[in-house]
Amino acid sequence: MSTFWRKATSRVHLPAVVRAEDTLRSLSYTGRALFMFFAAVCVVSSLGLIYMMNRQLVVSTPARGGSLTEGIIGSPRFINPILAVSDADRDLTALVYSGLLHATPQGQYVPDLASEYSVSPDGKTYTFVIRSDATFQNGTPVTADDVAYTVQKIQDAALKSPLRANWEGVDVQILDSHTITFSLRSAYAPFVENLTLGVVPKALWQGVTDDEFPFSDLNTSPIGSGPYRVSSISRTASGIPSSYKLTAFAQYALGEPYLTRLTLQFYQSETALESALANGDVESASGISPASLGSLDANIKTVPLNRVFGVFFNQNQSEVLRIAEARQALSDSIDRTDLVRVVLGGYGVPLTGPVPPSLSKAALADTVGSSTLMQSARETLLQKGWKLENGVLTKTTGTGKTQKTVTLRLTLATANVPELRAAAQYLKEVWSAMGAQIDVQVYDQGDLSQNVIRPRKYDALLFGEVVGRELDLFAFWHSSQRNDPGLNIAGYANATADKALETLRTTSDPAARQELIKTFSAQVAKDMPAAFLYAPDFVYSIPNDIAGVDLGFVETPSDRFLGVAQWHRETDYVWPLFVSK
Repeated sequence: MSTFWRKATSRVHLPAVVRAEDTLRSLSYTGRALFMFFAAVCVVSSLGLIYMMNRQLVVSTPARGGSLTEGIIGSPRFINPILAVSDADRDLTALVYSGLLHATPQGQYVPDLASEYSVSPDGKTYTFVIRSDATFQNGTPVTADDVAYTVQKIQDAALKSPLRANWEGVDVQILDSHTITFSLRSAYAPFVENLTLGVVPKALWQGVTDDEFPFSDLNTSPIGSGPYRVSSISRTASGIPSSYKLTAFAQYALGEPYLTRLTLQFYQSETALESALANGDVESASGISPASLGSLDANIKTVPLNRVFGVFFNQNQSEVLRIAEARQALSDSIDRTDLVRVVLGGYGVPLTGPVPPSLSKAALADTVGSSTLMQSARETLLQKGWKLENGVLTKTTGTGKTQKTVTLRLTLATANVPELRAAAQYLKEVWSAMGAQIDVQVYDQGDLSQNVIRPRKYDALLFGEVVGRELDLFAFWHSSQRNDPGLNIAGYANATADKALETLRTTSDPAARQELIKTFSAQVAKDMPAAFLYAPDFVYSIPNDIAGVDLGFVETPSDRFLGVAQWHRETDYVWPLFVSK
């Protein structure tokens, strides 16, 4: 036997171990049992202490995996950023496509397909450098050609893109395969929002003529560069898409989403969607009216929509509305908090001005009750010479041949939408109690737009304005927009307000913008061209175990997906050292 083997197999002599063994043998049976018991307790306690320390020190981090099934009202037709018009279109477009910039739920913009960008000192030229590794979901690279093609198709009048007005007068120039510039005729601070536009792959679309463009299969089987790609489509017997299955796009520029799969199922009515949510056929849904939320056992998230609803006064048509005190009384009589409770079930924010709550720091003061406000408004008119005859307020003005009597009477036009019908009825009851004669006229939306709003044939219009992420109120309130196709439906004209709106368009400094908003809002409050009512909440039902959901800023319902790449159902627990920054 070799020396090495003898050394390897010989017993190792450890004095401390020998002494412990001798001591253990010297103990009685009971002593040895107690020793073993306390030794076991020591080992278990040590392991428990290590476990607790580990739990205290490790942090949770999102893990990839899991899925979500969402229900949507309507059916997608144009899953294409150039043509998307419906909520269903925009929802899928937001998931499949991405742009040079990405809007965050917090209202900021971060580079997406772009690696960097710059704005010229005069605010007229935007230069973007596209990521060298940016790819579409079919594996082809994203280039400046793709970006230019997308914008040029939007600018093509033959396609009638709903985004065309946003890109009119914008010159696009390709500097190289990954660099592109956009030149504006004049500085326009809100232009940055346009650069979140989803980019389509030119190689797939360039062979499609303008006539064929709306009918291409690429509109329903899209290829983009966004966080999710289409993996399968289910259709009804008539060929209408009934569901889309999406899978996470691993090469998404901002990082592969955590949720591995999304399934979007489409329903033709709110009732059908509510039933699917109640039955568990879908896990999440938006577009459900406040009146139905009480019957749903669901986790509800809400955030104010970037919209302003109010009654817009047409002083060109209504003689009584030319009287400032009459307009003021109509506005002052409304308990907006109560209106939001009655009409929206509390899912809304009361407003007294033209700026939505997400973009304004102004808060509505507590009201004192509907009847008190109504009585106070009526008393104010009576003190100014109005008379209440047979429940109706009238005022006599002028003398001799110029004397005439004006009655507080007007028609209130609105769209045939449950929320607006209910709001119109609420206002009629309040104003009638105050002493006004109100005739509510409800129109289908197409009829309202073509035959009422465009020709400005209304005394007062109960309507809503969708305000952009960058708060460009020019189209709604500048005097140049008083006539169709302008959106100044109150026919408002004020030189100071006009100047503030014009300057707001060219100013990017946040503090300066807030001052301009204050100036504009003060003029509107003085002139009272409308009685502002509320901003409705965006209401989203989503399971409690979906973490990372931050609705933040919502302009349109598809904005709920701005942070979708961070949503997760799976969680890992790791030491802080291994958490990626």
